[in-house]
Amino acid sequence: MRDHDGGTWRDRLVTTVLRPSTPPVAWGIAVAAGLIALEMVIVFLLERIAPDSAFGAVFLFGVLVLSAGWGFGIAIATSIASAAAYAYVHVSENSQSLLPAVIVFTSVALLTNVLVGQSRLRAAESDQRRREADMMAAFARTMLREPMSPEMFSTASARLTEVLDLPSPYAVLGPADASVTPDQQRIDLLDEGVPAGSLLVPAVLSASDTRRVRRIVPALEALLAAARDRHELGEHTESLARQQAALRRVATLVAQRGEPDVVYPAAAAELANGLDVEHVSLVRFGDDESCVVLAAWDGGPRGHHLIVGERLPLGGHNASTLVKAAGTSVAVDYAEATGPMAERLIRRGFRFGLGVPIKIDGCTWGAIIIGAADRRPAPDVEERVTDFAELVATAVYNSETRAQLTQSRARVVAAADQARRVIERDLHDGAQQRIVSLGMELRAAQMAVPPEHQDLREQLDRSVETLSHVHTDLQELSRGIHPAILSRGGLGPALKTLSRRSPVPVSLTISIPTRLPDTVEVAAYYVVAEALMNTAKYAHATEISISAASEDGFLDLTVTDDGDGGADAGNGSGLIGLHDRIDTVGGTLTITSPQGVGTSLVARIPVSPR
Repeated sequence: MRDHDGGTWRDRLVTTVLRPSTPPVAWGIAVAAGLIALEMVIVFLLERIAPDSAFGAVFLFGVLVLSAGWGFGIAIATSIASAAAYAYVHVSENSQSLLPAVIVFTSVALLTNVLVGQSRLRAAESDQRRREADMMAAFARTMLREPMSPEMFSTASARLTEVLDLPSPYAVLGPADASVTPDQQRIDLLDEGVPAGSLLVPAVLSASDTRRVRRIVPALEALLAAARDRHELGEHTESLARQQAALRRVATLVAQRGEPDVVYPAAAAELANGLDVEHVSLVRFGDDESCVVLAAWDGGPRGHHLIVGERLPLGGHNASTLVKAAGTSVAVDYAEATGPMAERLIRRGFRFGLGVPIKIDGCTWGAIIIGAADRRPAPDVEERVTDFAELVATAVYNSETRAQLTQSRARVVAAADQARRVIERDLHDGAQQRIVSLGMELRAAQMAVPPEHQDLREQLDRSVETLSHVHTDLQELSRGIHPAILSRGGLGPALKTLSRRSPVPVSLTISIPTRLPDTVEVAAYYVVAEALMNTAKYAHATEISISAASEDGFLDLTVTDDGDGGADAGNGSGLIGLHDRIDTVGGTLTITSPQGVGTSLVARIPVSPR
């Protein structure tokens, strides 16, 4: 049967009887006197039943109890007192055999005392070791489940005191630098020669207490070492988790095509929080032996902080200069650093620093600089900063690639637009003018034909009519290539012309107070032209609404119809071309076309008045 504390009643009884320290001597004397008196009463009662027996073995009971509970000294006294009681009883029966009987009884009592005492010591030591093993198991669970804290040391100290059964001030487990009072002594707990903790015990201990304490020290050292390793591993794992989360957040910004101006401060802030350092800055190297601050995170008070956009000259012995010169990571002791940037950081009280290069296409584009005021950074800090430097390099490379691609597409579109203008001008000034001249000549020839040649006059008239249709077709073709009205009057008049020519009724709203850049006007014109053509061909719409407004540096263009809907930008080259054209001017185009509801094209283009 187990009690509420988890032990058996037998264990509690054994622990009470075989405790490391003996009960008070006064208790032993009282117990011895009571047992001897009880033994004499029992013997007198037994003699009435068997008068011829001495019953000397009864007097050994007290010797056994005192030997087991109070140790050798009081057990000897009990043996002598029991021998005297035995002698008293024996004399009352037969005085002639008193001396041999007393000698035999005393010898047996002393031998019993020695044997029981040895058994008690061995049993006490065995029970003590069992309790120590139980305590170490519970102590191990406490140490390995809870973080190293004052609460954990307090719990462990209570268990140690209970098991070792030490006098006040008991056993106190604590850190290696725990303070010692005059009535305490400290036992250092080492981990491979390095202090890992301390055990405070009373300054004065008995030999048995000292043996128990010394016996438990190696196990305590092993457990403290394991607990410290677990604590360090937990901190390292938590730090890695924070770093991975920070890297994931910055990587998400890069993957979402975040602009470098957004990625720079995000990377600096994530690094500062993850590394727990006072300063993180991101700089870009220039061609004139200088660097520009792109982002800066400072955790200390204001003053001597680096400012975003600030240009600092390189030179001296500092992280930025060394990284640019070597193209590799560099650790710096600011006690030996020189140079303009180093002076700024030294005023902040920094002691240690690290610079990691940001490389693009094998060239050192910039660097990430960290500074710490009160400690040297962790051994793996270079690897962690390098991960962020690679993300920043990716963001910069992607941004530059996108910019180059946009510029390339813009040049292609501009060249195509210029080619259209040239073709439109050549058609207007060349082919159309010659057609008009030819028509006038044919009309003059028709007038010169005599009346009797009516068939010839009619044939010439049909030829003039055909030339008129050819002229009209060329005009329409030239307008499609590049509308002259767009160049002469701007986007507003061009949209009005498109609306008048649309076979579907158009509701037009225009708010463009000034002329816009040619690229913006051409892009907007072709968006409307393509939308009107698609609506007329496929939508079966009854009305089209067009809205164009230039405000706050943007041209907002909307074209909607009430047709069939279902337009898919991925299945038509015209809509794909519109996306490309809007992208080249830095705008966005959104097409919404639910089946049976109609189609809506919304374009937003950044502009600057011409």
